[in-house]
Amino acid sequence: MNKPLLNTLSPDDVDVLIRRAGEAEVDEMWSFVQKKKAPRWLWHAIDHHSGTVLAYVLGRRKDAVFLQLQPLVEPFGLPRFYTDG
Repeated sequence: MNKPLLNTLSPDDVDVLIRRAGEAEVDEMWSFVQKKKAPRWLWHAIDHHSGTVLAYVLGRRKDAVFLQLQPLVEPFGLPRFYTDG
């Protein structure tokens, strides 16, 4: 959800549709700016069927950052999460 954008819109101009995603892929990927020693991670949840990004968080590759993502995907009814390995 783009909260800064929503703050600029009138409530009459906004339609909100929330539905259960059923299945989603939660993963992380990394990149860096100027220094490889200071990587930044993009954690994201993608609807498995439509490819729509449900939510994302930027941060380190730490559990605390994943825990920031969990409440963002909660409205989509994802019951559990699995790791890559």
